[in-house]
Amino acid sequence: MKKILIVSGDYYKDITKGLLNSALKKIPKNFKVKIIKVPGVFEIPVTISKNIRKFDAFIALGCVIKGQTPHFDFISSATTNAIMEISIDNKKPVGNGIITCLNFNQAVKRKFKGKEAVEAVLSILSQ
Repeated sequence: MKKILIVSGDYYKDITKGLLNSALKKIPKNFKVKIIKVPGVFEIPVTISKNIRKFDAFIALGCVIKGQTPHFDFISSATTNAIMEISIDNKKPVGNGIITCLNFNQAVKRKFKGKEAVEAVLSILSQ
């Protein structure tokens, strides 16, 4: 039985709830799933790293919305790079379901994108 860890950055709880629900609908019933919630997306990579040997694959879910400062760019870039590095270094798939949006309305429209992260992970697991 394959084990998947979903790490959910819950800064925007309503958006992340939609991402999580869409992801859970795509995971096959024969997979074991654990969910860990963290305050924001910046905490996702370290949480995956701490659990890297316990799971076969990972799904990162969360939302970053652009504000008035460069914070959006730093958080988005650092998190994406860390997730990719973890995946390559450990040879385990990490589905990036962290949406980056220019405003809250874009985030609401994209909160169903968690399923795409699961589809990517399932594709890698089947290789």
